Order: sequence, then structure tokens, then C-alpha cells
Amino acid sequence: MDMLSALAQGFAVAITPTNLALALFGCFAGTLIGALPGLGPVNGVAILIPLAFSLGLEPTSALIMLSCIYYGCMYGGRISSIMLNIPGDEPAIMTTLDGYPMARAGKASEALAISAVASFIGATFATIGLTLFAPLLAKAAIYFGPADYFALYVMAFATIGGITSVNPFKTLLAAFLGLMIATVGLDPATGTARYTAGSFHLYDGFDPIVAIVGLFAISEVLVYLERVHQGHEKMVPLGRALPRFKDMMAGGWANLRGSVIGFVCGILPGAGASLGAFMSYIAEQRWSAKDGKFGEGDPRGIAAPEAGNNAASGGALIPMLTLGVPGSGTTAVMLALLISLNIQPGPLLFDRQPDLVWGLIAALYIANIALLIMNIPMIGLFTRMLSMPQWVLMPFVVMVSFLGVYSISHSTFDLFVMVGFGVIGYVLRMLGISLVPVILGLLLGADMENNLRRALSISNGDFQILFSSPIALTLYAITATMLGLAFLLAFRSRRRNRATAN
Repeated sequence: MDMLSALAQGFAVAITPTNLALALFGCFAGTLIGALPGLGPVNGVAILIPLAFSLGLEPTSALIMLSCIYYGCMYGGRISSIMLNIPGDEPAIMTTLDGYPMARAGKASEALAISAVASFIGATFATIGLTLFAPLLAKAAIYFGPADYFALYVMAFATIGGITSVNPFKTLLAAFLGLMIATVGLDPATGTARYTAGSFHLYDGFDPIVAIVGLFAISEVLVYLERVHQGHEKMVPLGRALPRFKDMMAGGWANLRGSVIGFVCGILPGAGASLGAFMSYIAEQRWSAKDGKFGEGDPRGIAAPEAGNNAASGGALIPMLTLGVPGSGTTAVMLALLISLNIQPGPLLFDRQPDLVWGLIAALYIANIALLIMNIPMIGLFTRMLSMPQWVLMPFVVMVSFLGVYSISHSTFDLFVMVGFGVIGYVLRMLGISLVPVILGLLLGADMENNLRRALSISNGDFQILFSSPIALTLYAITATMLGLAFLLAFRSRRRNRATAN
């Protein structure tokens, strides 16, 4: 009953004219960004974070807008996967397997409708799960001590992107780089300056928002400049303007099975939507592909991964809100926004700022309905926008980045820092190193250090305290299992690629 009244209060917050308008804007902008090949939800949210500061939004309004952008990106990622055979983001890769063959068979609108319905079911399932389980996990997290939080951070660093990454070594390297960057600034215990090169601008360390905008937005512009001479892919025709109802429901029970698998994957810190889509597709293939049509345009091969990646994106919000540990790359970027707004996610967030949490959850319900409405009758509009040249988009990205970062601190030094991080991001992307672990290290490095110091102060410097709690031992066991799985999958992938090459 308390939960229902809290949710009702959340709807009262979400349907204020400002928040409703921001939610609808986030849904539209997110779908558009998600549809553009290569940008994806992490870049989309990172690029538009400065907009929240430029508009001077309240924390609740800013979080609602960015969460709706996140959901919109997850919906939009399927459009280029089906129409161009180019995934809008990494989780949409599995959608290309059956989506593009179905579109080439003249059923593009049917494929887009099936994926829209699957996205709606997956995202709604995850939002219901967020409503039910997040408060319970927040209550359980109260029992976490400093050593347990340290183990949780170790798990997040060790597993973020690890399972779906081709090279777990590069992922760990990126996490260590992020931790090193997080040490810049004044030592919280002694006040000694660390790695500041004598510059007082760095006494507070690097602002996570400035680093994120540089790493994702500016590096995206640099990557675009490098590939500017490449040609464009040809889209298949859309076909029927509006699909029939029976075509939309062709995914059947695959929608629900994919939602369950994706939601479980999303809750795991570091697993993210890519794992949700992958596991949902593989499970559905083994469950129902007895007629051998998977990979040739089977509706269940579209429904399962789309439901899976959208359910995972909602599930990833649970560890971010209740533990302060992001469940995916995009929630890591959103965590940076919360920290910049002086909001500390964690077990006490539900008690201290219920309007923010329940307003966000209510907005996600509204966003799901808005996205379904947008993505069926307006699909022709979004597909036409796929042909928009990126030379139109990139100046807008640069403008929003510079204006947004300058509006945070009114410091030209931050603009240079942003450009510097942009160059670092470009180099890392050229080396095939994920940027998400770098951000995670920058965001959580200080908290990880503080919890380690607290644990060691309690034990008078005895490191055994880190392994004395059942919660910490369980987390270390999960970390070891997921790391082992990541290395095993990477080894099998390399062996398969070598065999294919031969």
C-alpha cells in the first residue's frame, strides 16, 4: 500500500507540464539518436547532459529527461538495425540477425512494429520490476558495511562490459585508467595535492560531466572527421505504412521470455543491455527454433532480443539507484549527473528524496506508452531521418558540448579539459578500448578509496576485514565467476575467428 501511494505521488510529480514536456522531448530525441548508427544511448545521454545544465533544470526534471532519452535510444537502436543492417548501438546487434532479412523480404514495417511492441513489453516489465524490487534492495543495502561496498566496487570494475567485451584485458586496463584519473586532486584524508602539476584548477579533481562530454561527444566528432569520406549504406524500402495488429503481435511469448532474461541480466552490475539481448536471443533460439527459420527473418528472433535489451536497460537502473553502482554504461553516465547535482544514490535515496525516485519511475511508465505511440505511426518519420547527413548533426553536438560545459562552471579551463578528454577518448576508441570503464573508474574511484580507508580504520589496518563478511565473500565469488566467464567467451571468440580466417 505504501508502494502504491508512493507511486501515485510519483505520477503527481511526473505529470507536471514541465516534466511531461521533458519526458516527451526525451522520448523523441532518444529515438532519433538511437536510430542514428553508431551514437547509441551512452553517447546520446552524454551529449545531452550539458543541455540539462544549460536549461537550469531541477534534479528530478533533469533525471526524467535523461532517463527518457535512455529509453528512447533503446527503442531507436532497432531502426537502423532493421533498415540498414547497421545496429544503432551495441545491444541492437542481435536484432540485425532476423530484422534485416525480414526487411529485405519486403516486411520492414512489420519488423519495426514487432520490435516496437517487444521493446514496449520489455521496458514495461523492467519498470514494474523496478517498482517492486528497488525498494526491497534498498532496504537490504542498509546492511552493507565499508568492506562490502569495497567488494561491490571491485565487482563493478571487474565486470563492467567484461562479458560482452571482445578483450577483457582492455576492459580492465580502461578501468585502471579511470581509477588513476580519479586520484587526481586533494587527498581526502591528508589534504595533500596528488598529480595536480601545481594547478589549483585540479585540486577538486576532474569534473565527471566534463570528462564524459569530452570522452563521448568530442571523440565522436573526431571519429566522424576520420570516416567522413566513407559512403552511406542503402536502406531497404519501408513497405506497408501501418502494420496490421496480428503482425505486431507475431513475436508471441518470445516477448515475455526475452523480458525476464533481459531484466535479470540488467540487474547484474556491469552486464548491461548487450548481454540481455544476447542471452534472450540464444535462449529463444534454443527454445523455439525447431523449424530452422532463425536468421532468415523469424519474428521471434526480433522480439526476443528487443524485449531483452529494453528490459535490461530498465533493470540496470536498480543497482544505480539502490547501491550507487551503475548496471550499464548509460547508467554510469546518469550516475555522474546525480553526483554533479549533489544527489547521492544509495539505500537512503528512497527515504530522503522519494519525489525524485518515484517521479522517475512514474515518468518511465509514461515514456513507455509515449514511445510505443511514437514508434508505430511515426516510424516513417524516423526512418527518413536516417538519411540525415552527419555533417548537419556534428556541429550541433559541438555547440551543445561547449555551451553545456561552460554553463556548469563558467571556466575556460574546463573547456580545455573537455577537449583533452576528447582526444584521449578518440585514441582509446582507435585502440579498441571501451570508454565506459574509464568513466566508471572516474566516478566510483573516490568512493572505493573512502570505503577501503574506512574498513582499514575499523580493523586498525588489518586487510583481513575485506574478506570477513559473508556479503563481501559472495560478491568476490560472483566477480570471479563473471571474470572467468568473460575470459572463456573471449578465448572461444578468438578461436572461432581464427578458424574462420583459416
